[in-house]
Amino acid sequence: MATTIIRFLNIILVALLAGTSFGIWVGLNPVNYSSSTYIEQQQHLVLSLQTLLVSLVIVATLVTIASAFLQREDRKTFIALLVAAGFLLLCIVVTRFGNLPIQTEMLTWDTHAVPDNWTMLRDQWWSFHVLRTVAELVALALVAWTSVQKGNA
Repeated sequence: MATTIIRFLNIILVALLAGTSFGIWVGLNPVNYSSSTYIEQQQHLVLSLQTLLVSLVIVATLVTIASAFLQREDRKTFIALLVAAGFLLLCIVVTRFGNLPIQTEMLTWDTHAVPDNWTMLRDQWWSFHVLRTVAELVALALVAWTSVQKGNA
């Protein structure tokens, strides 16, 4: 029963994480935003979602590792879940060393005094976001696959 609950929780957590990032990717591409629109939108996005998403990726990673451990007798599932956890860890690393430094700087910006390099930083942040979103989607696919294939075994 514990394994079933962890597997279910694993799918939900990774789906919430990947879904949120995917929604940002599809709906909030800043390439055509003016500097003031970008700064306002990005500052709001960071302040409203940062704590939630950081908590979610950490918990999702830990639950994925726990799920792998609970299913270690099934080698294929165990390895797939460890790989999924690796992709979630990649998200943490990309966020910490890619997105976070840019976000920290961007939170200090004023819409009336935009730094000259704002588009370069915007594009770098976006590239990091796309990378972590793809990693989250791969993790979700692996987590979901382990549940689907498990039911067919």
